[in-house]
Amino acid sequence: MRKGGDVELKTVKIDIPENCNVILGQTHFIKTAEDLYEIVMTTVPHAIFGIAFTEASGPCLIRTEGNDDGLIDACVKNLQALGAGHVFCMLMRGAYPINVLNQIKNCPEVCRIFCATANPVEVVVAALSHGNGVLGVVDGLGPKGIETPEDKAHRKEFLRKIGYKL
Repeated sequence: MRKGGDVELKTVKIDIPENCNVILGQTHFIKTAEDLYEIVMTTVPHAIFGIAFTEASGPCLIRTEGNDDGLIDACVKNLQALGAGHVFCMLMRGAYPINVLNQIKNCPEVCRIFCATANPVEVVVAALSHGNGVLGVVDGLGPKGIETPEDKAHRKEFLRKIGYKL
């Protein structure tokens, strides 16, 4: 067994602009940014979004796509803060992760999704001498109780109000 170096664990807060959702994931190939762009545009053409993807070899660039410079820049800043390769960040406004998540999961380059949310997110990162890796995320808050019958009725009413259930 090869002896590794020291590992430092840290958390990185993801900046999610107002009225946006974030999707963070792990991916592995240079065409990721373009493929994710095509997924969003063909699934939710009115969405406003930015995408950034970090290469983990070669020039190790942050590749970007999207239709909103501010969201693209926010994605880049989030990935710079993480410092991990083969990670993508997508910020979207006017659409929700539920609209594109299955298509993203079916993208051949995408290995996994860490989170898809509008909640506050902190990413748990392992920092090594040669780079960082994402271990997981803390998405939102912990549970505060158990759903009551009134909560259940409110949930069902809300889902019908926004058109997600009949």
